[in-house]
Amino acid sequence: MNIEAPIVCSIRNHTGVIELNRPQALNSLSPEMIDLIAATLDKWRDDDQVEQVFLTSTNPKAYCAGGDVRFAREGIVDGKCQEVDDFFTAEYTLNGDIAEYPKPVIALVDGIAMGGGLGVSAHGSHCVVTNNTFASMPEMNIGFVTDVGMAYTSQNVVGTRGKASPELAKFWGITGYRMYAADLVWSGLVTDYVKDGDAFANDVIEQGIDAALEKHSTQPDDEAPLAELIDGIEASFRHDSWQEITTATEKYPELKELVAKLTAQACPTSIVAALELYRAEAKCSSIRDALELEKKLGAYMYRRDDFAEGVRAVLVDKSHDAEFNPANVAEVDVDAIRQLLTKG
Repeated sequence: MNIEAPIVCSIRNHTGVIELNRPQALNSLSPEMIDLIAATLDKWRDDDQVEQVFLTSTNPKAYCAGGDVRFAREGIVDGKCQEVDDFFTAEYTLNGDIAEYPKPVIALVDGIAMGGGLGVSAHGSHCVVTNNTFASMPEMNIGFVTDVGMAYTSQNVVGTRGKASPELAKFWGITGYRMYAADLVWSGLVTDYVKDGDAFANDVIEQGIDAALEKHSTQPDDEAPLAELIDGIEASFRHDSWQEITTATEKYPELKELVAKLTAQACPTSIVAALELYRAEAKCSSIRDALELEKKLGAYMYRRDDFAEGVRAVLVDKSHDAEFNPANVAEVDVDAIRQLLTKG
């Protein structure tokens, strides 16, 4: 086993195991990792020895903290736009491949999952979390947009609450709110919760996913915090513009305060773009169609100066002092974004 490799693959008892293994970067998906995962899934697709695929992490802290946006920023700054385009195209293709894979794809998200980490977990047949899990889409703070198919999937999932909620999806994606296990199961963003990730992983490999879930799948002990906010979220986030949404939160002081706190450092263009993207993806009939929209909008977003500035402030300097342009939502060119999302 090459423990230096960014992913470690093996076949154990008819289970194809893919372990994310870039701990120093919290398993942020590099171009190499994306290509290796895609090639491995392709190889196992028609391999009768592999009956299911199990995605996990060698890092106890993180499943995957997202796509390698530092790499993308460096490419944009250096004028290598085509390389960055290829990176995102490969990532989105992988997201779609996981969603459409002909065999069970099980992800054990036992730790942090952000951005691209959800693209390689939430689209599989089973996405399983523990008490160590939190999931968020923090793209607004880096001048980007809710991507990897999550603006589509999050609007269509049904959890223990019993119904899908596009408004809840918009709230989660645009504010960067961190969902922990109870919220994740309640909302439907994940399929199952287990108390002991290691024991579950062993049983998935030894007994198969159905037997492992029968033994380990249960409900979180805590109530979902979002359950107390859902009425305000749905009343507020049903509106199309950010100005209308924030005005509507005035009737819900706790929600208003939370939204203001979570979006204090958000890029105005990202907020507007995300709202338009959610609206466009609500009309999509497949995740592949949604990912195509994200590819077009993403290419527009990361070519703007806000992306390089946002990644610098959040991930490079970690100063959280990004100066976005325009500096407020009212000045964002919404027509340019709508044209991107409507043209063929």
